[in-house]
Amino acid sequence: MNWDQIEGKWKQYSGRFREKWGKLTDDDWHVIVGKRDQLVGRIQERYGMAKEQAQREVDDFVRTMQPEALGTQEETPGVPGKARRAGQP
Repeated sequence: MNWDQIEGKWKQYSGRFREKWGKLTDDDWHVIVGKRDQLVGRIQERYGMAKEQAQREVDDFVRTMQPEALGTQEETPGVPGKARRAGQP
């Protein structure tokens, strides 16, 4: 998953980011609104870490995210045009 995908669907993904970085305030989240540089800066401030470390943590977290976990629809294998909810056979 890349940051463009996250930024485009920030409302769906923001809850996972809020769980991960619970020290960020509601005001922080209103400023961040899907912008990676804002997220990195706020993490850096609230958690007292270097910018490079904050960037690494964000990148690592994003790499672990799977769009299927958010209930996105995908094609059912072998059945063209038939979508299924993620996690369902």
